[in-house]
Amino acid sequence: MPDAAFLRAAMAGKRVLVGVTGGIAAYKTATVVSRLAQAGAEVTVAMTQAATHFVTPLTFQALSGRPVYTSAWEHVESSDPQHISLANAVSAVLIAPCTMDCLAKLATGRTDDVVTLIVSAVDREKTPVLLAPSMNRVMWSQKSTQRNVAQLVEDGFGLVGPDDGWQACRHVGTGRMSEPEALIAAVAKATLAGKS
Repeated sequence: MPDAAFLRAAMAGKRVLVGVTGGIAAYKTATVVSRLAQAGAEVTVAMTQAATHFVTPLTFQALSGRPVYTSAWEHVESSDPQHISLANAVSAVLIAPCTMDCLAKLATGRTDDVVTLIVSAVDREKTPVLLAPSMNRVMWSQKSTQRNVAQLVEDGFGLVGPDDGWQACRHVGTGRMSEPEALIAAVAKATLAGKS
């Protein structure tokens, strides 16, 4: 975990979008959102419908102090096309957990949930988009997943993890989402690198 002074220096006044997709590791993302907010970042959370089955939007609203996006059809802050205005305003994006399904959507340009819709409007030339993959070890090793990951890296997305370890399916292997400390450090480093 970066020390508190470094984290405040890196994150104070930064706008961070945290996308949460439908995986059990979503519970770890609550820690990420809380610590980024404590460091002075303005954190906005967007959740897929599947993600809301693991952690409630109210949890992220309480931790971030901001409205949570769960649908492309609800305008929670203004009447603007929010995926455009929000995408233009952020300093960094983190999708955690980033499931196999989300990797596939991003790699092929599908935007049928609020997370991928917002990310589709982010200019990755100036705003870093980090993905924290999280899935079963067999899902991670699938050729389709590895093709999608290679495409995403080529397209300019950054990857944080996945790690090796115990998985919710009661197996050990690669695919476990990186710990909150690693995700927070990656976001801080990306914002300091100054793409935006």
